[in-house]
Amino acid sequence: MGYKRPDGRVGIRNHVAVIAAMDNVNNIVRNIATQVKDVMPLTIWYGRGQYGADEELTFRTLAGMGANPNLHSVLIISLEPVSAKKLAKAIRELSGKRVEIVTVQECGNSINATAAGVEIALDMVTQASEQQRELVGFDKLVLAVECGGSDTTSGIGSNPVLGKVADWVIDNGGTVVLSETSEFLGAEHILSGRAVDEEVRQKIMSIVNNVEAQATARGVSILGANPVPDNIAGGLTTIEEKSLGAIIKGGSKPIQGVLEYAEPPRGTGLYLMDTPAPALESMTGLAAGGVQVILFSTGKGNIVGCPICPTAKITANPVTAKRMAPNIDLDVCDVFYGNISAEEGADPLRDLVVRICNGRKTRAEILGNEDIALNRIQPTV
Repeated sequence: MGYKRPDGRVGIRNHVAVIAAMDNVNNIVRNIATQVKDVMPLTIWYGRGQYGADEELTFRTLAGMGANPNLHSVLIISLEPVSAKKLAKAIRELSGKRVEIVTVQECGNSINATAAGVEIALDMVTQASEQQRELVGFDKLVLAVECGGSDTTSGIGSNPVLGKVADWVIDNGGTVVLSETSEFLGAEHILSGRAVDEEVRQKIMSIVNNVEAQATARGVSILGANPVPDNIAGGLTTIEEKSLGAIIKGGSKPIQGVLEYAEPPRGTGLYLMDTPAPALESMTGLAAGGVQVILFSTGKGNIVGCPICPTAKITANPVTAKRMAPNIDLDVCDVFYGNISAEEGADPLRDLVVRICNGRKTRAEILGNEDIALNRIQPTV
């Protein structure tokens, strides 16, 4: 069940978002959200002093987030009108949804801008509340698989379960996106061998080589920096070991294409997205690429989710399942213990995906453990 959008996509949530077009209006965005219930504030830390590829990346990410089908409508807040109008135009062209703008300069001051934003947000929430869910097929679902705080249980338990669900979504006509490029290192030969054609194979190798080259250019060996300390404490000793466990969560289907950060898939099936490994930056790119729901495997534990896309936490670590129970949506420890197969462990996760799509809230949604973080290439000028 979902909310049909003008562009033909379907949302599994019906949020009204207030988006900061630049970092100097974040407080206005937050103030509007405190006064209008059911408004999602999306604040950013960039948006000014960026040029070239960085400017394009930030703009593409903001436009993609605004166009995400989980958002019913969008209010853009900006200091000046030029940036706001440009962003609003892009979101409208991408999605066909309602987009309004409020600028401090046109309103005269921040108090007037806040008041104007409250009035618009109030009307948007009223409209959104009247839209009803409709029955839709899996061909409308774009699901992402993510991991964080990985340990030995991730590669043996939770990631294989996610992989089974990824295959199931694709078998039913849906789309799956696998991200975190640095965690392809050491397993790129496996992924490239699943490419649908030579062009996709070369793109897979290119993004992996680029990650390693970027680290080298900064005087860092990514092979020495990854796995990180909590991965090592959890029993992962090499990047190859970590990557082999990480890519399992993408399932076994052919890879249809490689997406840039915040780029939407061009069809159904399995796609890779070129994102950083940190969860917030990765999930923000996924949301901007049109993902509706994220399955997040964690071993040592991770609480963060994406406000735009409901994020479900799955663990096969018995210590984490007990200690972080309020943050975990599904315990698949029996897979790690060998009591059941990954296929059997995937059954309750398939059921959970359907329920989330039908409106069930994840723990991250309920507890408010959600945020966004925009990726960038170079320091701001």
